[in-house]
Amino acid sequence: MGYHPQYGKVKGRGRKRRPVGKSMREEKHVATMKEASDKTFKRLHNLGSQKFGSSPFSEHFDRWLVNLTDVLSEFESSPSISVDDQFVKERSQILSSVKIELEERRRKEASLEEAVKSLSSSKNLLEQIKEEYAARMSDVKRQKKSEIKRLNNSIDSLREELDYIVRMKTGLFRGISKKDREQKEEETTQELNTRQRELELAMLNFTEMQERLRDEYERKRQPIIEQVTDRQKKIENLETDGSLEDRWFACEALVDAVNALLQRKTLQLH
Repeated sequence: MGYHPQYGKVKGRGRKRRPVGKSMREEKHVATMKEASDKTFKRLHNLGSQKFGSSPFSEHFDRWLVNLTDVLSEFESSPSISVDDQFVKERSQILSSVKIELEERRRKEASLEEAVKSLSSSKNLLEQIKEEYAARMSDVKRQKKSEIKRLNNSIDSLREELDYIVRMKTGLFRGISKKDREQKEEETTQELNTRQRELELAMLNFTEMQERLRDEYERKRQPIIEQVTDRQKKIENLETDGSLEDRWFACEALVDAVNALLQRKTLQLH
C-alpha cells in the first residue's frame, strides 16, 4: 500500500473494485411465479409417473415421499410465491391421504411372504387330495375286477353245467332219472340267475362307489382350487406396483391445488 507525505496512506490501491450497482444477491436470478409453478408442475408430473422396478415396492415409498415434500417446499419457499391457508390445507390433506394409502400398500406387501407360504400349502393339500383319490379309486377298481372275474367264472361254470344237463336230456345217458335231471336243471338255472343278478348288482355298486369317490374328491378339491386361485391373484397383485395409481392421483391433485392457488393470486392482482 502507497504512502503520501500529506495524506498518509493512500487507500484503495491494489484493491479490486466490484462493478457498480451489482451485488451477489442481484446476480442470482429470482424465479417468477410462472417459472416456479412450471418447474413444480414438471416435477410433480415426473413423480406421478415414476415406476418402481421390482418388489418390494414399499422400499421406495419413503424416498418418493421425501422427494414430493422437497418439491412442495421449494415451491412454497420461492420468493415469488405466497401460499394461502386454503393451499396449505389442500396440500396437507393430499399428502396425508397418499401417506395412508402407501402405508396400506406397505402392510399388504408385507403379507406377500405369508401368501406365498399359504399358496404352497394349498397346492400341497391339493396334491395330497389327488393322490388319496387316485389310491382309493385304484383300490375300488381292483376290487371290481376281482369280484367281476369271480362272478363271471361262476356264471361260465354254471352255464357249462346247464349245457351238460341239456345234453343229458337229449342224449342216451344211463343211471340218471328224468326227475333228477329236471331238478338239477332247475337248481342250476336258479343259481345261474342268482349269479347274474349278483353280477348286475356288483356292477351297479361299484359304479356308485366310483361316483361317490369322484363326488367326494370334487367336494374336497373345489374349495382348495378356489384358495389357490385367490392366493395366486393376491400374489400377482402384490408383485405389481399398485401404488403407481395412488401416487399419480396425489400428484395430479397437487397440480390442481397449485393451479387453484395461481388463479386466486391472479384474481387478487386484478
